[in-house]
Amino acid sequence: MKVVLYVIIVGLLSGCTFGDNSSNKESIETSSAAVEVLAKNLNIPWTIAKQNETFYLSQRNGEIIEISSNKKISQNVAVTKNVHHEGEGGLLGFILAPDFETTNHAYAYHTYKDGNQIKNRIVLLEKQDQTWIEKDIILEGIPGGRIHNGGRIKIGPDNMLYATTGDSGNSSLSQDKNSLAGKILRMTLDGNISDDNPFPNSYVFSYGHRNPQGLAWDEAGTLYSTEHGQSAHDEINFIKPGSNYGWPIIEGDEQARNMESPIYHTGEVTWAPSGIDYSNGKLYIATLRDSKIRSYDLSTEAVEIVHQNNGRMRDISIIDDVLFTITNNRDGRGNPSKDDDQLLRLKL
Repeated sequence: MKVVLYVIIVGLLSGCTFGDNSSNKESIETSSAAVEVLAKNLNIPWTIAKQNETFYLSQRNGEIIEISSNKKISQNVAVTKNVHHEGEGGLLGFILAPDFETTNHAYAYHTYKDGNQIKNRIVLLEKQDQTWIEKDIILEGIPGGRIHNGGRIKIGPDNMLYATTGDSGNSSLSQDKNSLAGKILRMTLDGNISDDNPFPNSYVFSYGHRNPQGLAWDEAGTLYSTEHGQSAHDEINFIKPGSNYGWPIIEGDEQARNMESPIYHTGEVTWAPSGIDYSNGKLYIATLRDSKIRSYDLSTEAVEIVHQNNGRMRDISIIDDVLFTITNNRDGRGNPSKDDDQLLRLKL
């Protein structure tokens, strides 16, 4: 009886809920004790890329920041269509090519203007001294806007390039399989449509998304994505090829024929989830509005706060049980201090 009473008291004090609370379960909240600041005075960094002991961070204004041996170098990005930094657009996703050590190649997702229209594109870059030069167009003409540009790119375990795109503020495009907006796209590393994509002659891997910004795979090759909901109801989705994730027809616990509901959603609480990574059965999620790093246990559905008190969190990269993250307090929606934004290291 004493043990049972103790558990109930701890649960009440911590705000822990017992029993099923729909998709919005949250366990006892914790916070990381050991945080190391690796770099300060960044300007809206969006993606963490790392090669050996060197970091490469994309910044929304169109720069790459190289960080190594306590040195921080700003590098230009020379593209054939200028980076358009407006609202949520700019230089967003950035990943090093698998053969980066020999080729100096990387992939970038950025916003640009085509006449009066805002669009997004994916390009191949090559690092030459302190400049990243466009070498090839992988895919362009992705609908964009001041909001909902998606922007996450990653190379999957199948050696395919995946990209998240937002609905560009036009929710009807998410259900249009002929549009690249509101989708997760899949292509070869040279930008061709894969023969085994779910729809013939289409980059579309999944559709019905609002503004997905996180991609991660577990050790079995299962793909997960995070997505911004409307009026809260932010989502974690298990991504299946060819599936429809419902926006703008359903959200949260709502269901409809031939549409997928999320494996977890935040209910009436807003996270604004962005970058994610996977480690040891858990997804680790950077949240902007929520200003925390949270973990989601894929087997128990338990959610924990892993880190907080550094403001808006944009991306996560986990290497050998060390979590690297970046803040976005200068994006117009945060409360920047003289040292923000920052690159941080946490020991899991």
